[in-house]
Amino acid sequence: MSAVAVEGLRKSYGALEALRGVDFTIAPGEVFGLLGPNGAGKTTTVEILEGYRRRDGGRVEVLGFDPERAGRAFRERIGVVLQSSQLWPYLTVRETLRIFAGYYARPRDLGEVIDLVGLGDKRDARVKTLSGGQKRRLDLAVALVGDPDLLFLDEPTTGFDPAARRAAWDVLRGLRSLGKTILLTTHYLDEAHNLADRVGVLVRGRIVRLGRPAELVAASATVEIRYRADGRDVAVRTDDPTRTLHELTGRALAEGTQLEELEVRRATLEDVYLQLVGEEDGEPAP
Repeated sequence: MSAVAVEGLRKSYGALEALRGVDFTIAPGEVFGLLGPNGAGKTTTVEILEGYRRRDGGRVEVLGFDPERAGRAFRERIGVVLQSSQLWPYLTVRETLRIFAGYYARPRDLGEVIDLVGLGDKRDARVKTLSGGQKRRLDLAVALVGDPDLLFLDEPTTGFDPAARRAAWDVLRGLRSLGKTILLTTHYLDEAHNLADRVGVLVRGRIVRLGRPAELVAASATVEIRYRADGRDVAVRTDDPTRTLHELTGRALAEGTQLEELEVRRATLEDVYLQLVGEEDGEPAP
């Protein structure tokens, strides 16, 4: 049984068709990355799955519930981290979590949640004194305090510095080890590559590619060869890197020149993503 099953999901806002038949599933314990440019329909999709927005068509099942009709039993099993939130500035971290824990029949131990998100030394600090990254950790703690089976994480590391992002990744990996199912939206492609078991690329209301990050990258045969010649940078994109590299090095040897800073670079998830988005927008891939 899938933790999330979406078939033919449709949603329109007047003449704007935001979702045009979206299909995907998420297995229990899986981290699924939903990727796409602004306006692609990610937020609409997630809000429908959370039960905050009505759909116009299609079938949606989340943890065995139709979120559009589900009640408290459903909401006690999900946790949500929004792109931004506003918690009470004069309460401490522990006090904030105690309030949210009161909404659940069987909340997690507050101390465990605080330690899990890396706020052990800030448990008695007031929210207004926390840094931006620490506040996002508190947002995650609020989502975890009810011990949910499924977490919706909407851009959870936006605004983090590189060190804070890597620390957040460790937290999310810890959640996966606990068997939590996670739906992650992010604009950081390296984040999706490092955390997601599978990703779906949503463009203009349709899933245009679905699979494991490594599979999506492997499906792209394009390789970029970079070097410096005569003081200028040269980049050559090719689907046959062995032949191209042989021709370049053969010519350099014949001419007695050097291919300085020679580098062979395979496609990344970001390259594949940009190519898919460009194709759907009718633009050439970069």
